Amino acid sequence: MKIQKLSKIYDGKSKILYKTNDPKILVLEFKQDISKFNGKYIKKFEKKDIINNKFSYFIMNKLAKKNIQTHVISLFSENQTLVKNLKMFPIECVIRNYASGSIVKRFNLEERSFLNPPILEIYLKNDSLGDPIINETHCITFKLINSKHLENIKKTTIYINYILQKLFFRSELILIDFKLEFGLFNGILTLGDEFSLDNSRVWEKKTFKKMDKDIFRDNLNYDIVECYQKVAEKIGCFI
Repeated sequence: MKIQKLSKIYDGKSKILYKTNDPKILVLEFKQDISKFNGKYIKKFEKKDIINNKFSYFIMNKLAKKNIQTHVISLFSENQTLVKNLKMFPIECVIRNYASGSIVKRFNLEERSFLNPPILEIYLKNDSLGDPIINETHCITFKLINSKHLENIKKTTIYINYILQKLFFRSELILIDFKLEFGLFNGILTLGDEFSLDNSRVWEKKTFKKMDKDIFRDNLNYDIVECYQKVAEKIGCFI
């Protein structure tokens, strides 16, 4: 059956989801938008949608080859991917290898501090509440996820970090931190959402130059799309 894109079911800060003529498959469309301060400031960057789509597809396929279940099926267009229709958990998992962003302020750390072992944090996925940080007892008490799936998510996130740290380091890059989201597909734990430079921090290994969304967040004076493209090429994803 040929997949046809139907009505929009979700319109977020950086992505749109569409139904298809197959209830088990969705179209994930990347936007040119980049936002900061929880969507209060938004700017469009031409070609960012194409880079993020192909970058995320590339990373998801790298993980799939390491026996990680992902929602990615195939590219649908330059800025769209066919994905499995997951029942998503309302949590976000952030793993931090070096101190940057909010953890610097929360713990009065020096940026670039090496975190050994890496810190894994859980956040409630709720924009209206500002995505508050939560712990495992919140997850269980509020019935966000059961303990078995939560434990599997933690183990999978740590394994993904191990895989990706090596990939980026070999490419003369440092994977500072990143966010993952998971859901269920036919009862199987599956990595969903995206992996891009919108939801991860990546720096050049030699110069510590920021190559991710922090360029926009911190008002840095260099081309964000050029940096996204450069990271993609370094890891072997050619746009």
